[in-house]
Amino acid sequence: MLVTRSAGERAHTREVLARVEAAGVTDITLLRSDRISGLGGEDERAAYARAKATLAVVVSPPSARKLQPIAPSADWRLDLARGCPAHCQYCYLAGSLSGPPITRVYADLDDILAGMDAYVGRGTVTSTRTARAGEGTTYEASCYTDPLGIEPVTGSLAAAITHVGTHAFPGPVQLRATTKYGAVDGLLDLPHGGRTRIRASVNADSVAGRFEGGTDPVAVRLAGLGALARAGYPVGLTIAPIMPVEGWREQYTALLESAAAALPADADLTVECITHRFTPGSKEVLESWYPRTKLEMDPERRSRKFGKFGAVKYVYTAAEMRELRTWFDIALADHLPAARSLYWT
Repeated sequence: MLVTRSAGERAHTREVLARVEAAGVTDITLLRSDRISGLGGEDERAAYARAKATLAVVVSPPSARKLQPIAPSADWRLDLARGCPAHCQYCYLAGSLSGPPITRVYADLDDILAGMDAYVGRGTVTSTRTARAGEGTTYEASCYTDPLGIEPVTGSLAAAITHVGTHAFPGPVQLRATTKYGAVDGLLDLPHGGRTRIRASVNADSVAGRFEGGTDPVAVRLAGLGALARAGYPVGLTIAPIMPVEGWREQYTALLESAAAALPADADLTVECITHRFTPGSKEVLESWYPRTKLEMDPERRSRKFGKFGAVKYVYTAAEMRELRTWFDIALADHLPAARSLYWT
């Protein structure tokens, strides 16, 4: 664990240090500057492994405190950290975060949370759209990290939930977070006020078992989600990334049946469906991190899609997307009829 000079001056850093020391971590380095270096390895794979095993406490860059839109999930991206301890072979962060994949926890948490007020009512995803207006202004805390995955050593998610649940905002708000972990005991008794929706990121057994290293089994994630729902949290399923693997209909049916069994019948439940996609850059990075991966990333089998700035991503063909979406629309209505589907992408 590394602590930069500026981070060492922040109150939240004391909370993080107390947690890691209680966990028995002794490899803690207090840096003399704000620069993090020396995490290279013999090759890119070794550098990746070393970075993935490193947690750094830093002060967030100014860009993190200037909130950005994050459609279709939420109005605004609220970063509590950048980087993730999991080893998902399809990781979308591979093409969007520069440098070694260190997990950087933000020490200036109080400032980040205090800045939320200025964005209330100004979004375009839930703030001003009738279909989702009941959610209020939404803040997505898991764009660049899995906040529950690092919660045992940061406490950042609990602090954010408590702030959102108790603070007098100038309008309705909702904090959002998605996770591949299930250790939710520390969140159950927080004064969340129904203002935080936690979603479990779930997938078919063959996808989760093969490509989601370092995460909790899907059954554990669903059990955690059920506990949160019973504690009064609104909850959700993020089914991602959907892949038409062999036997996908049977596998996703089993997933939806497991979700229905784990959740109370009266759960306030949403569903988000995200199909697998990759960019040329993420493909290159992921194949260097996981050179023996069996993940299908063949541009010749995909359709090209262009972002608003001309960036290329590879998605499933139109025919495959229609087949997947039609099936999920029917299956969700059959197995989770009370769930509200937010989007398909």
